[in-house]
Amino acid sequence: MAQFRMNGSRMLAVDLAGETIRALNGSMVAYEGQMAFKRQGMTGGEGLRGALKRRIAGEGITLMEISGQGTVYLASQATEVTLVPLNGDTLFVESESLLAIEGGLQTGVHFVGLRGMGTGQGLATTKVEGHGLVAILSDGPAIALEVTPQMPLCVDPHAYVAHHGQLQQDVVTDVNWRTVLGQGSGESVQFRYQGHGLVYVQPAERGGMLEI
Repeated sequence: MAQFRMNGSRMLAVDLAGETIRALNGSMVAYEGQMAFKRQGMTGGEGLRGALKRRIAGEGITLMEISGQGTVYLASQATEVTLVPLNGDTLFVESESLLAIEGGLQTGVHFVGLRGMGTGQGLATTKVEGHGLVAILSDGPAIALEVTPQMPLCVDPHAYVAHHGQLQQDVVTDVNWRTVLGQGSGESVQFRYQGHGLVYVQPAERGGMLEI
């Protein structure tokens, strides 16, 4: 089995003994041993149907297959790397925040409808499911916030990275007289999570804040 391990906080080291993993295209910064790299092209390993869904939804992901004997080092623009273990459950993650997945994990498209219209981040997000490790990227250390039935969580869409567990995601808007008068918090569109699980956020906003 491929071994994922951190090499500092911004680089992932993967030890391979004949296994194959998938990683963000162009994320290899170094390797030791014998490695083969194969770009997965338009299908991203999901088949033509998956590629069509991504094109329709505006969700882009470009992965490559890495196989061989040795160690490969992965990173992307000096962003922080966090390892998320999956045990038969599903991780929903922004495609730009996905660095690498173990070979036994499957990726797909999860449509989220109005979320994309409210945030400008597309109509879908990427889902990863199965058993294994997922390496995700964040601008600054990713922070895992727990959601319980008694304590829903609201998140700025530009700070959202990923989530998993038994969670329902909704879009909420804060349009009231303060917002109209320009005295609102600046966080007019938010994601609200209810149920039980973890939401990963980053201590920075991608693309700035969005108000409606």
